[in-house]
Amino acid sequence: MRTLYLSLVSVLLAACQPAESPGPSDPAAQSLGPQDEAFVEATAAEHVGDAPTPSPMAEAQPARALLEQELAYGEAEGQNLVGFLAMPEDAAEPLPGLVVIHEWWGLNDNIRAMTRRLAAEGYVALAVDLYGGRVAEETGGAQALLAEIVATPDAVRSNLRQAYDYLDRYAFAPTVGSIGWCLGGGWSLQTALMLPDQLDAMVMYYGRVITDEARLETLQMPILGHFGEQDASIPTREVQSFRSMLVRQGKQAEIHIYSGADHAFANPSGGNFSPVAAEESWQRTIEFLNANLSRPASAPPGL
Repeated sequence: MRTLYLSLVSVLLAACQPAESPGPSDPAAQSLGPQDEAFVEATAAEHVGDAPTPSPMAEAQPARALLEQELAYGEAEGQNLVGFLAMPEDAAEPLPGLVVIHEWWGLNDNIRAMTRRLAAEGYVALAVDLYGGRVAEETGGAQALLAEIVATPDAVRSNLRQAYDYLDRYAFAPTVGSIGWCLGGGWSLQTALMLPDQLDAMVMYYGRVITDEARLETLQMPILGHFGEQDASIPTREVQSFRSMLVRQGKQAEIHIYSGADHAFANPSGGNFSPVAAEESWQRTIEFLNANLSRPASAPPGL
């Protein structure tokens, strides 16, 4: 069975090679509303002085041999959506899938490293690209890309739905979860709202929350959230309101606020990196995913 599964995956990866890297999109200019504009500016303020320098973690070898590939998982405006997929090389059966959503810098080396780290835990992890091949190198560029995403949510929803469909239909994942940081944390929640009875688990790190009870009522999957107490872009009062609504609705939700931690506390390349909060949130994330995404009975011990 392992040979058959790996053969199918190899054929699939070969078939999904991008014909060419997608170029920058050029959407019509759209103005942001006051709340969206304030959110973009607050996020930028949290990253003043930061740069997406690859961290030592990005250069570390994963704890398990992996199959990994840049591949096209969908289409947008006549271009391929090209992401990064990683999975254990020794997989004998289809494994749970994860839609991995990058932070505001884009799909860079640090996000690829995190995707490898998740894959080594026993997942088929697909890191999406919401920026059409672009990666920000400084705060101003990242702010412009974030504003573009905030202004074109339907394109992002289509992107993430196609990533889910890839894992569900073509990677044979028995269950699929989502995880994201910063920009990706908010869109992990949006993926759950878009797929309320399809997504099997949702993890968000310091992403934009929703406090509309009617929308949150639709969520059916277990939820895990990590937030920094000092994060001005995602105020603690909003996180507490978000948590209270989920509890009141009887959702299976764990929302953690880390004392003294700021925005992007889990990014080892950023100025707000908190090793203690990063490690604690990582352990909680792995325990949560292991508990809520099903695994084949033949999975190797320790997964």
